[in-house]
Amino acid sequence: MENTHKALIVTGGHEFERDAFFDMFNSFSDIDYEEIVQPEANQQLTSPFFYGFDAIIFYDMVQDITEAQQKSFIKLLQRGKGIIFLHHALASYREWAEYERITGGRFYLDLKPDVKNEEDYLISTYQHNVNIPVKIVDKNHPITHGLNDFDIHDEIYGNFKVLPVVQPLLSTSHPGSGEIIGWTHFYGNSPIVTIQPGHDHHAYNNPNYRRLIRQAIEWATATAQTITKKVEGYDEKACRQAKVRR
Repeated sequence: MENTHKALIVTGGHEFERDAFFDMFNSFSDIDYEEIVQPEANQQLTSPFFYGFDAIIFYDMVQDITEAQQKSFIKLLQRGKGIIFLHHALASYREWAEYERITGGRFYLDLKPDVKNEEDYLISTYQHNVNIPVKIVDKNHPITHGLNDFDIHDEIYGNFKVLPVVQPLLSTSHPGSGEIIGWTHFYGNSPIVTIQPGHDHHAYNNPNYRRLIRQAIEWATATAQTITKKVEGYDEKACRQAKVRR
């Protein structure tokens, strides 16, 4: 029997094809999910709500987050939780500097903030309905297990930031796109997966994309649980042995 992972999907701030998007998650027999829509999601950050899920998938695009909510977000990540950022979630919180260290990158919206440094002038680009060649950079990672290079019809982002500390998983040679379009890294005690593609049904229905998302959830969940047990000093094998001795 498959182990079932409990996922929370955060949406809001950006329209998307709901039926096709959730059909993708309905196809994952080992993943149960619940949706929460912004701004309620950020309001719940200061409560225990998020701790009841194995993985949290951000598919939102919002800018408003209070200082208390920021601190609660970071506390959650320090505790250890599997986190997946999809597509337009890269464009959230332009004025919260720590967010790009959480996601491992940033899409620069033209919000015209007060100019403080060179990055404040950056604006990312996008283009819909593009055939994108996707290269598997790390074929040995559990997230890309069983996947070969593939094509996807989707939206590209250009001139977006990817931090040098991330571990690249996916890249593309499309001239209008940033080179690295999928990666993982760690923030606090939380494994983070960021996947740039994922605009509409062309992506959701792509079997390679579906496998990528499912395996990202599985890896992030398992990795976070392992880290959390170590942090809390919990050794399941030792506990079982202790019960046998008794």
